Amino acid sequence: MSTAPLMPKATAVWLVENTALSFDQIAAFCKLHPLEVKAIADGESAQGIKGLDPVLTGQLTREEIQRAERNTEMRLKLADPKVRVPEAKRRGPRYTPVSRRQDRPNAILWLVRNHPELKDAQIMRLVGTTKSTIAQIRDRTHWNSASLTPMDPVTLGLCSQLELDLEVEKAAKANPEKVLEQAPTLLPVEETTSDDALAGFRAGPSSRHDEDELDAEAVFAKLKSMTRKPDEDEDEGY
Repeated sequence: MSTAPLMPKATAVWLVENTALSFDQIAAFCKLHPLEVKAIADGESAQGIKGLDPVLTGQLTREEIQRAERNTEMRLKLADPKVRVPEAKRRGPRYTPVSRRQDRPNAILWLVRNHPELKDAQIMRLVGTTKSTIAQIRDRTHWNSASLTPMDPVTLGLCSQLELDLEVEKAAKANPEKVLEQAPTLLPVEETTSDDALAGFRAGPSSRHDEDELDAEAVFAKLKSMTRKPDEDEDEGY
């Protein structure tokens, strides 16, 4: 099955302006109607479109164009590309080996607890699960909820650390408020700038050390008062 060249109309504009090819030849190569090619030649169509040289893009050779100009029955053929562009893979659910499928609920529970900012679609991409399974684990209606144990999907081999980091980074950018909720909260300015806080800061560790010493002396004094001398015991005996 033949394919059209890159930017067919722009290619047709260049061939009309720079070659002696017939309208039928150009139309067949560019997958256009001959009347459309004639309209390009008459200036009625493709106005403002800059011509694209198919020789520079590697879609035709100069020799083949010259042969086609001498033989109006000849049809131009699209040259094989020198660089093969890999076809985009279809996006679908991640394949999980059979031996790892029983670990997916544990991985989902770990993600839900440790990264609540992740959306269901992101969890589905990471561990290859379904939205209904995620919902069941979130609201603890999963048939095996009582036996589930949170486990890192990277450790389980369900995804790579790079994939997890990328999804977490995307979620953090999309919903920064939810990430901030998990971070430790700073003390209010009123507390950190109060007179008591500033006094404690100025006093430094020496004041705390003095307090410790005072407490120690009080303890020793209490023990001393509780200790009786032998002479006092003898006096009380009489």
